[in-house]
Amino acid sequence: MPKERVLASLDIGSSKIRTVVAVADSAQDHTVPNVIGVGVSPSLGIRKGQVIDVEELIHNIISSLEDAERMAGVPVNHVFVGMSGSHIEAFDSRGVIAISGAEITMEDVGRVLEAAQAVSIPPNRRILHIEPKAYAVDEQRGIKNPIGMTGIRLEVEAHIITGHVQHVKNLEKCISQAGVDIDAIVPSTIAAAEATLTKRQKELGVVVIDIGAGCTSIAVFEEGTILHSVGLPVGGESVSNDIAIGLRTSVDTAERIKIEFGSVLPQEVNEREMIDLSTVSRIDTQTVSKRYMAEIMQARYYEIFTLVKAELQRLGRSGMLPAGAVLTGAAAKAPGVLDLARDVLGLPVQMGFPVEIGGVIEKVDDPAYATALGTLVWGLREGGNNSPMAPFQMKRAFQQVGSWFKSLLP
Repeated sequence: MPKERVLASLDIGSSKIRTVVAVADSAQDHTVPNVIGVGVSPSLGIRKGQVIDVEELIHNIISSLEDAERMAGVPVNHVFVGMSGSHIEAFDSRGVIAISGAEITMEDVGRVLEAAQAVSIPPNRRILHIEPKAYAVDEQRGIKNPIGMTGIRLEVEAHIITGHVQHVKNLEKCISQAGVDIDAIVPSTIAAAEATLTKRQKELGVVVIDIGAGCTSIAVFEEGTILHSVGLPVGGESVSNDIAIGLRTSVDTAERIKIEFGSVLPQEVNEREMIDLSTVSRIDTQTVSKRYMAEIMQARYYEIFTLVKAELQRLGRSGMLPAGAVLTGAAAKAPGVLDLARDVLGLPVQMGFPVEIGGVIEKVDDPAYATALGTLVWGLREGGNNSPMAPFQMKRAFQQVGSWFKSLLP
């Protein structure tokens, strides 16, 4: 009987903590994760990717893990973690090594990726992820996978994603105290793309816009590789706060009416249509205009897509991505968001549902699960020993163990 490998991912957002447990056939190199357990809990100890209450966050993580374990019927001891936040930044770097005319091996790829990360970064930043964009062997450029080729010089252009050291350490501490080990941290920009994009979309040119509660993550792909990624400090919480201020309601009431009655197309809402807040809240009892709420929501979503367009203009890709834009994240589900995105970005736009996922699909067939599922898919592909990233990950694991032992010394 082939041995099944159990994987788990933990998506720690500003609104919800989602845990997904899946099994995969370890005998196959390329397989689809079959989801067997899902857990969701509110996220009250983190804001915009930054831990604000350690005890609360640990409690929320444990709650999400226990829900997933109960459904899956297996214990979760280690997880791949999806991380978002406006503190996450990215830049491009190059690495070069000599390979003396021999056949390029996985170890050589690991060495050239290490060379690419040997750049000076501020002491308060930490490398979270390295995404190889393209390799070059001698004069031949644009190589996707150099293993098995021969040459004397191997070069890589890599996209390096960093996070603020203290924010990452605080999150790692909370996860560790919740009783699970971390296999790897995967930035949400990478994870959302893993879950929702096809190979063809990445080749043609596409932008993934993951609208979370605390921030919006963007990743642009072209010719099968990542071109640019960035986190914007606006998201679904900003919309709820705007509604609370504009309609003079509590934030909790604003969140409820946004989910139940929200729209970003005020022209399609009748002027006389009102919302009786007493039906959704004990605190707020007034009636408010549904159209006015739609105008408030439209203004904030317009700002989000304008910021995305500015990033595309900076890259010279505004209106120039044939596969268009893919929206993911819980806040992308508001009625009319796709139409507004089309108008602002000038691109074809579609909702990003997870692809290539098996098991209890009805539980996770939702844009809100894109980061959690993408983290799983990434872990399945890159987390094994046959991955070109394995040497780099192994070295980083030893560094983390070393720093842990140092912290124990007097």
